[in-house]
Amino acid sequence: MISVTQPTQQKELKEPEPEHCPGPESNDAGKADACAGCANKEICESLPKKGPDPDLPLINERLNDIEHKILVLSGKGGVGKSTFTSMLSWALASYEELEIGAMDLDICGPSLPKMLGCEKETVHASNSGWTPVYVADNLGMMSIQFMLPNADSAIIWRGAKKNGLIKQFLKDVDWGRLDYLVIDTPPGTSDEHLSVTTYMKEVGIDGALIVTTPQEVALLDVRKEIDFCKKAGIKILGLVENMSGFVCPNCGGESKIFKPTTGGGEKLAKDLGIRFLGSVPLDVRIRESCDQGESFLDLYPDSPACDAILEVVDGLLDEVDKNSQ
Repeated sequence: MISVTQPTQQKELKEPEPEHCPGPESNDAGKADACAGCANKEICESLPKKGPDPDLPLINERLNDIEHKILVLSGKGGVGKSTFTSMLSWALASYEELEIGAMDLDICGPSLPKMLGCEKETVHASNSGWTPVYVADNLGMMSIQFMLPNADSAIIWRGAKKNGLIKQFLKDVDWGRLDYLVIDTPPGTSDEHLSVTTYMKEVGIDGALIVTTPQEVALLDVRKEIDFCKKAGIKILGLVENMSGFVCPNCGGESKIFKPTTGGGEKLAKDLGIRFLGSVPLDVRIRESCDQGESFLDLYPDSPACDAILEVVDGLLDEVDKNSQ
């Protein structure tokens, strides 16, 4: 079994670390907002600090061979973020000249392995690091799902252990040369998001793709995600509105399921000055394809949803190219 790095000072603390803990050995230990009222505050202030993270040069070296790195964010659960990540990965891998990687950072709810048809695979370690699981000749992926004893095992981890795994994913996975690394993140703006943006700060992130659905309940959290990107210095490549309508697979007719009450994703993008990449309608066959671990884009190329997805991908790549110039 591949082991995950443990936090070194956890045994000295009076209580488990609170949410958003900067880490006992961080330079911010005892001084961050999360430290206020924490029973460990005095202990953390007295612990020796490491200074610069010695793993950052290793992360930078590992990721230097990856040309473009894209985060997929939502803020809200249930908007189809992982589904869209899987379809984005399939779409990019359809270009045979490109090498694609997909990293699943949803540690408590990993779903990419199921959607990409490789949930029963395991990770192998060698002298060069952890080997990604390949679902196509030019599409590899990494997820904690490959390390679990069985598919139903729950991950009950606090922030420090999550951060340790994310660091190992970035430092130890031997991707080789990639054109695109697509990183699927969990909902919210917490440990996983802070860790990946901090560890990848020097090597650079091209930007974030924001996924939403039309209803205001989703847009409320998406606004917070956009604010997180601005505060973290992450460029927003664009916003896509998922589940914008329902397309009947028989007659091709479209109807609104989640009718927007405040203008939906397009108005939000316009109000906040970010690019609106397009709307993707519901198609029951997307769910079927993801359950079967197959590419919806290959199975149903004539679907309106397929056309919409490919249009979003084209717009996303256009933004990435503009930023690279």
